[in-house]
Amino acid sequence: MGRARLARLYGIATSYEPAPGRTVPIGTETVVAVLAALGVDASTPGAVRTALDAYREGPGRALLPRTVVARPDRPPDLTRLPAGTVLRVETEDGWTGEEWTGGGLTGGRAAPDPEPGTAPAGLPLGIHTLHARAPDGRTARARLIVAPDRVPAPSGRTHGFLVQLYSLLSRHSWGMGDLGDLADLAAWSGRSLGTGFVQLNPLHAAVPGPPTDPSPYRPSSRRFPDPVHLRIERIPEYAGLAGAARARADELAGRARALRAAVLDRGAPIDRDAVWALKKEALELLAAVPLTPGRRAAYGDYLAEQGQALDDHATWCALAERHGPDWRRWPAALRDPGSSGTARLRARLPDRIDFHRRLAWLTDQQLAAAQRAARDAGMAIGLVHDLAVGVHPAGADTWAQQDAYAAGMSIGAPPDAFNSRGQDWGLPPWRPDALAAAGYAPYRALLRAVLRHAGALRIDHVMGLFRLWWVPEGRPPTEGAYVRYDAEAMLSVLALEAHRAGAAVIGEDLGTVAPGVRGTLAERGVLGTSVLWFERDYGGGAPDAGDRSPACDAESPASDTEPSASGAEVVAPSGVGARILAPEEWRGGCLATVTTHDLPPTAARLTGEDVALRERLGLLAGPPARERYRARYELAEWLGELTRRGLLPEGPYDEAAAVRAVHRFLLRTPARMVGVWLPDAVGDRRPQNLPGTWEEYPNWRLPIAGPDGRPLTLEELTASPRLHALMREFSAENL
Repeated sequence: MGRARLARLYGIATSYEPAPGRTVPIGTETVVAVLAALGVDASTPGAVRTALDAYREGPGRALLPRTVVARPDRPPDLTRLPAGTVLRVETEDGWTGEEWTGGGLTGGRAAPDPEPGTAPAGLPLGIHTLHARAPDGRTARARLIVAPDRVPAPSGRTHGFLVQLYSLLSRHSWGMGDLGDLADLAAWSGRSLGTGFVQLNPLHAAVPGPPTDPSPYRPSSRRFPDPVHLRIERIPEYAGLAGAARARADELAGRARALRAAVLDRGAPIDRDAVWALKKEALELLAAVPLTPGRRAAYGDYLAEQGQALDDHATWCALAERHGPDWRRWPAALRDPGSSGTARLRARLPDRIDFHRRLAWLTDQQLAAAQRAARDAGMAIGLVHDLAVGVHPAGADTWAQQDAYAAGMSIGAPPDAFNSRGQDWGLPPWRPDALAAAGYAPYRALLRAVLRHAGALRIDHVMGLFRLWWVPEGRPPTEGAYVRYDAEAMLSVLALEAHRAGAAVIGEDLGTVAPGVRGTLAERGVLGTSVLWFERDYGGGAPDAGDRSPACDAESPASDTEPSASGAEVVAPSGVGARILAPEEWRGGCLATVTTHDLPPTAARLTGEDVALRERLGLLAGPPARERYRARYELAEWLGELTRRGLLPEGPYDEAAAVRAVHRFLLRTPARMVGVWLPDAVGDRRPQNLPGTWEEYPNWRLPIAGPDGRPLTLEELTASPRLHALMREFSAENL
């Protein structure tokens, strides 16, 4: 009982529900391991008693929690304060209010001086400090976060493209899509098609190779962008190259053209490492070109703004060049960014560290230019950046912020009805206690960084703001446990930073979602994610995002009745048949799409090529005949639904017309944002990512292609008749 109580005090669940009505207890070894990752020894009964006593004398007796959260007209809970406690607030801009006794603290937009003995109502939004002095002489201070109730909402209804930037090659790309291509896509689509946004994959800095992990969801750092996305020729110093440096730059550009031709003309997968090798050498040439006085001043401003965080990131990059990309294997003296050994290396590598600082600045500049291009083209939102759920355990962020991450833990997902083995994503989680102790500074800084040049932010696995499934190192995902985060604090920090950036927020809330989470997110103005194929009435249980569809019962044979085009008089395969939600039943507060980056493209789903691909790779959940039948049945249901609603014209089946029809369906929903997967617009049949594969499939390395699999340049894509026919559906009268 003592260990269970200790677990509850630290937010660790001692059971979970893989399915409604079924509870599975968490093993003792897992609870002990998770507590240890939080710095609590619970290995023996004596250690448990000691830990409970320490909690009672520490956090349990503290005058204030480490972080206090308030909202307009919603004061924080200060009821635990002893009677007669004197309070005082110091705001982030240096204003210090009068002392007062008791509670009554609220947040607002003004900060009037309070009357003596009264509470300072109307504190401005921001990160302040709350001071407390108890009658017994104890004192405490806490970070006081005053946040708006909601994040900003998109202005009106809008539509836009979803794209993996690396896949968008133009005639100017160096072997993969870059920020120049992004700016061009935004300028063209905003002006020519009236789009309001472009949603991207995460552009976070990757752990360097070779080989570099191509997944954008396992970055080295989420705080800084990856310079592999730079358009070299658009860096102003490029014009200053002369002599041998110019000749070498021209040679590198020629080799880049060969890389681009290999991808576009010969069907080779995108080679990120080859691209980076060329760009890195070019950037070293550019680093020797003196900055103009104005550019030097702008660079100085960026350095001052980013401060120690950028220094640490650039230092990690410089050390990784010498000692490899896994800091856990570096010499012991370098594993701590604050050690004397690291300080000596910083002093010996100033030029190399400055090189990596400059790369971050250059990338930031081109991101800013892309967002300006989007806004200048009339986009209401512009760029929608993607925040990955975590970072690589060996990368720059975990080195620089070791206290903020739970060593020896990985986040993932528990077993459920559609994945009996659970999932381990190999990403260390934030420590909720460390975040609270730091006033959520690491989280605030992260949000500020990704929102710098964003009109909106997508948060991958937004349920992680409430709880995450922690898996102890060396154990299977089945032996994990949920750890709770302070959702009020996490959402308040998010609302504050989004408010300051003027950006909307989209939560990726697919998969297992705890009761009440979607309601809380909607209350705070966070849009959800609604994918056409999942929007059904499952009787209270939506399918897990890892499986993407209701599971068949392995014990029951599927019917061999063939589906008809109308969907009538068809025997549903076991586990299938949940009613398709009518458009008007969809929630309005969402980004609505037909597919996503790790789902089959719509053309592949319509033709059955997604099932054929998974069959070839041995990824089907059941016998191939049953899986093929289930896919045909579900497709027939949708075609019947679209036909009955007059969205799919009568006559011979036409794949492009069917793609337009499903997007017409989205436009009948009340969704605030409607997204078009850019490969869908040109009939691409290949998924960008095929979950469950590694070397068997070129995940995250495919350029956008047409129906025949031939890669398309950005220039060809913008001229595609199929794309223009689809985007005509998004006329003003349909929006």
